[in-house]
Amino acid sequence: MKFTAAQIAGILEGEVVGNPDAEVFKLSKIEEGTEGSLTFLANPKYLNYIYSTEATITIVNNTFEPENEIKTTLIKVEDAYQSFSKLLEYYNQVKLMKSGIEQPSVISENVTYGENLYLGSFSYIGKNVIIGANVKIYPNSFVGDNVTIGDNTILFAGVKVYSESVIGANCAIHSGAIIGSDGFGFAPTEDGTFSKIPQIGNVIMEDFVDVGANTTIDRATLGSTIIRKGVKLDNHIQIAHNVEIGENTVIAAQTGVAGSTKIGNNCMIGGQVGIAGHLTIGNNVRVQAQSGIGKNIADGEVIQGSPAFNYGDYSKSYVHFRNLPKIVADIEELKKNK
Repeated sequence: MKFTAAQIAGILEGEVVGNPDAEVFKLSKIEEGTEGSLTFLANPKYLNYIYSTEATITIVNNTFEPENEIKTTLIKVEDAYQSFSKLLEYYNQVKLMKSGIEQPSVISENVTYGENLYLGSFSYIGKNVIIGANVKIYPNSFVGDNVTIGDNTILFAGVKVYSESVIGANCAIHSGAIIGSDGFGFAPTEDGTFSKIPQIGNVIMEDFVDVGANTTIDRATLGSTIIRKGVKLDNHIQIAHNVEIGENTVIAAQTGVAGSTKIGNNCMIGGQVGIAGHLTIGNNVRVQAQSGIGKNIADGEVIQGSPAFNYGDYSKSYVHFRNLPKIVADIEELKKNK
């Protein structure tokens, strides 16, 4: 996919300085620019690269005036960083602009779908599924019976959505993610084995949710596992049955949330955090990476450690943790001198 400097300037409402017919087909850092690439200059630390870059087109701020000869064609805009971000978003939209139903694929009975559906090959759509407009379902995906998928949502290759799940609009679910698998429910029996407890609830995912690759969200035992509007989940996260995650909360990779825990709005949870079941975590909570959460957390807390405790207390204590061998040696020396 190629774009000329004139086309890019039109998208960004910018001014071309140089060759308006210069073409690019890839993106690059300014220090790694090659012929055919588009880059940008926003940070003054990289100013020297504007004179050596091999990039065909460079987006710069309106205020930039070269002091030496340059080879790259410039596009001058009000804010180079924001314009480059806008261009990335536009490029991504164009790249994902697919429609049509590829074969082989299966669409079962009583399925309804909106305009501009893209269904990739080797995908399966179960019975009574409702799919909104502009939905993209990439190859090798599975959508079970009675699922609802809102407008503009994307299921990347290999996503599995189990039956009864409700997926909102403008969501992105990345490859390998599984939505609605059984919750981990087993009851011990008299003979020492475990009997499976049927998991008959579902998953409800509201609008503007992102789910990372290989993340799993279990269906509820009864009722719903709920992922509220604007939640962002990284790769390799486990969300157990009947969990509720509040609006605009973000969770980093390899975190696990056990069953029936409620997490508030606008929380930030670092990587490799373990959260026990049946807890309540308040709004605006910050949890540092590798923390272990075993009790309820009030609104606004910043915590770290395993088991986790107040972040400020942890930081002070950590100084002593590092000096513990010396502290012990000093104590032993004091004992000798008693």
